[in-house]
Amino acid sequence: MALTLYHVDWCPDCEVVRDKLAQLGVAYDDVVVPDARPMRKQVYEVSGQYYVPVLKDGATVLTETRDILSHLDTHYAKISP
Repeated sequence: MALTLYHVDWCPDCEVVRDKLAQLGVAYDDVVVPDARPMRKQVYEVSGQYYVPVLKDGATVLTETRDILSHLDTHYAKISP
């Protein structure tokens, strides 16, 4: 099951999620989306909203940073190197 992270480079919440993924050693597909929210069509198609970060883990789509971090800790912390 592949993870996909939709984000922008300058977003502090996105950076927190990227750091957590790196800390856990979890591989993921990195999708940098446009800065302008109305242009984030990929994000909208996946989550029904335009805000980032968005993490897709199989059928699970998470749109809140706190929920993303909790999900990563719950599902990936045990398998980290």
